[in-house]
Amino acid sequence: MINKKLGLKVKIERIKKNLSQEKLAELADIDRGTLSKIERGVISPTIATLYKLSTAFKIKISDLVDIDETD
Repeated sequence: MINKKLGLKVKIERIKKNLSQEKLAELADIDRGTLSKIERGVISPTIATLYKLSTAFKIKISDLVDIDETD
């Protein structure tokens, strides 16, 4: 459940920034396939990947991972 919520947050942030998966993957220096799996909740990003994504988004990691686990 947490993977899905975190993936959705990544996707929403990407769309808000008007970035394609390809462009975000390039900015974050990660594989586009990995980004796709994160957005779909198939895999959890590593701390290093979270850092890269938050840097690409220009937000704090805590803003990216702030999810409500009670849902």
